[in-house]
Amino acid sequence: MSKILVVDDEVQIRTLLSRMLELEGYEVCQAGDCRTALKQLEFQSPDVVLCDVFLPDGNGVDLVSSVKKTAPNVEIILLTAHGNIPDGVQAIKNGAFDYITKGDDNNKIIPLVSRAVEKARMNVRLEKLEKKVGHTYSFDSVLGDSKALKDAVSLAQKVSGTDVPVLLTGETGTGKEVFAQAIHYNSKRAKQNFVAVNCSSFSKELLESEMFGHKAGSFTGALKDKKGLFEEADNGTIFLDEIGEMAFELQAKLLRILETGEYIKIGDTKPTRVNVRVVAATNRNLPEEITAGRFREDLFYRLSVFQIHLPPLRERAGDVRILAKAFVKDFSVRLARPVTEITPAFLEALEQQPWKGNIRELRNVIERSLIVCESERLDVADLPLDIQNTHYEQSDETTPGSFELSAMERRHIARVLEYTKGNKAEAARLLKIGLTTLYRKIEEYGI
Repeated sequence: MSKILVVDDEVQIRTLLSRMLELEGYEVCQAGDCRTALKQLEFQSPDVVLCDVFLPDGNGVDLVSSVKKTAPNVEIILLTAHGNIPDGVQAIKNGAFDYITKGDDNNKIIPLVSRAVEKARMNVRLEKLEKKVGHTYSFDSVLGDSKALKDAVSLAQKVSGTDVPVLLTGETGTGKEVFAQAIHYNSKRAKQNFVAVNCSSFSKELLESEMFGHKAGSFTGALKDKKGLFEEADNGTIFLDEIGEMAFELQAKLLRILETGEYIKIGDTKPTRVNVRVVAATNRNLPEEITAGRFREDLFYRLSVFQIHLPPLRERAGDVRILAKAFVKDFSVRLARPVTEITPAFLEALEQQPWKGNIRELRNVIERSLIVCESERLDVADLPLDIQNTHYEQSDETTPGSFELSAMERRHIARVLEYTKGNKAEAARLLKIGLTTLYRKIEEYGI
């Protein structure tokens, strides 16, 4: 039930308004002056304040500012017996929802309160959403305890409060976009747009149109004006992923934005001004690209004012386990596959991998493992065959049973199954055993 605080020094009016609101199903509390109203605000937590302008110990217009400082999600409707334009303007500037005249606008009060209540609820939902987004994209969402990762996070935290361009380097799948989002949502631009574009996903002509926009009629198919992504990101952050793939001709246009804050749309004659922070990322060696004549040296120096290298997963000792457990928790909810146990062998097998695809590859392996898992216990048998084989080969080399016939047979069957891409009938034919025998051995060895 929504709660309304009625503030008026005249008891009869206060009682009448309270009764009207209670008949509409609202819970009502009352106050006769500013001081009492602020106390009620603290203890009653109303959604809307319905307040007279002239009060014994102050002015309702000024009270609006005090209420908004204490409870920014609360909406305030001001009532006055003698309305005047300056008071109304100032009330709205201070954050009032509306300003109406007693008597003339009595029939507007209930619908107005209803709209104010809805706005107050929306304020609360928006605040929760902003907190959730802030947590999702905070540096706390960057998982790992390795020194290499912590050093990268420390640098990103230091630069997030500034407006300087940032260049993120590292292999594919190391989490460059996660870092870019964390930098944005921990900056003073956090409430503005974060726009991401992959420079390798478009042809030169299409990328130019997407990034900078165009005027109607500037080329075949340009039927109307189009805003570019830089314009969408105005006052916010634009993330240019795979910047090393950008066409050489477009690099000059990007350099101009970094230097002057303006660019010219396709087919336009006047420059468009934007205030955008640029975070770029690449898995290429840009100095080598400069030497090869594929990347502008002046653009490189503008982009890499602050450079952060993200380490590959193979250099982050101990982080595989942390990431794996987090992904298991996430996918068990998404896929409705509750997992209560992860075996040590499962985690050990993951740590033995080189992870050429880094975090992205690990995430995909975990998702696949939960899909094939038939119990609440994740074990080596739920991993792809190539990872299983690597695990057993490395484990067998150091265990007393490495020369046992069963261990050798298990490895051989797993290799044949990998060769046949899981085709058991073909594997049985190559092994020269019956299909029933193969199924029994698969179950026996946990392949």
